[in-house]
Parts: sequence; C-alpha cells; structure tokens
Amino acid sequence: METALATRVRSFGLVDYVPLVAKMREFTLNRTPETPDELWVLEHPPVYTLGQGADPRFGPKMANGIPVVQAERGGEITYHGPGQAVVYTLVDLSRRGIKVKPFVALLEQCVINFLTGHEVQAERKPGAPGVYVGGAKIASLGIRVTRGRAWHGLALNVDMDLTPFNAIDPCGYPGLNVAQAKQFGIKGTAKEIGIRLAWLLVHRLEDA
Repeated sequence: METALATRVRSFGLVDYVPLVAKMREFTLNRTPETPDELWVLEHPPVYTLGQGADPRFGPKMANGIPVVQAERGGEITYHGPGQAVVYTLVDLSRRGIKVKPFVALLEQCVINFLTGHEVQAERKPGAPGVYVGGAKIASLGIRVTRGRAWHGLALNVDMDLTPFNAIDPCGYPGLNVAQAKQFGIKGTAKEIGIRLAWLLVHRLEDA
C-alpha cells in the first residue's frame, strides 16, 4: 500500500535498553495518523530481555553480571550486546494495511535477502520467528503492536561476543546455536549493516 509519508531512518549508536524503550513507547503513544514511520538503528550494552509471558526456565541459568529486563515485546528470552545490529520498526501497520504476521514475514525476508546478497543461505523455521543459517539463529524478532502501530523490531548478530547466549535457551529453544554475520565473511560494523538493513526494509515497506 502506498503512503505519501516518507519513512525515516535514524541512527542512535550505543544506547541503554530501558531509556530507549521508553523513548520508543512515547513515540508510539503520541504519534498521529500523519506521523511518518521511523526505523531506529542502534546497539545495546549487554542485556537479557524477557518477552511478555517468557518462561524463566529458559534462563539466564548462571550469574554473569548481565542485567535482565522485562520487555514489552512478544517472545521469550534473548540477548542484546555491542556488535549486534538492532533495528526498531516504528511502523503504522493500520495505515499501510499490513497485518502482524505478514509484517513479521516481511522483516524476516528483509534479513534473508540481505544475507543472500552475501551468498549466505538463510531461512525461516516454522513456528520459530527469526532467521537461521545452517540451523543456527542469526537474527531474532520481537514485535509489539499498540493501536495498530508496531514497535520493537529485529536484531541481527553482526560481530559480537556470543558467549552470553550460552547462559540462556535463546528464544526458548534449549540447545539452539547462534551465528553472526562476521563468520560468513560479511564485512561492516553493526551500525553500517544496521543502516543497510533499515534501507532494505524501507524499500520492502514501500512495495508492500
């Protein structure tokens, strides 16, 4: 569905999780039907986030000094840290005529297309939102929709310390391996790749 409002891509750098989510919530609650959609590209300092209704059995299973924060998105536990490209998708789904499941699929396809462009074969898994390479999860998704407007978004592992994932069952799947773009020879910082991913998403949204 076409929209006359251009989508804005904003880069925030390294930002603490809690104040950034408060800023995202404020944007979502105060936006009007005329507010342009925005994609926020950033990284977080180390933090575990628990989705609504997350099962505490999935971790963290050991103390490692990393804070645990209750999130307002869907899904189970995941980890954010420096070197991971986070793209928060503040998108008015109602205005664009996009339902939640197709929107999640659109986000996944954007990541898949990015990786495929670097000759990395990526795929979805039925019933397990995210993007996988060789069975290992390389990108996670968690969306919240308020009054027809989406917030939260996706996280792509780029060049980070993956050790903290060992303390959890990522996204609620025991033994799930994780991967990152660096190991497949994809060059670029989390910021650079996050911005490229955001613009790919802009183009997919305009075609939706």
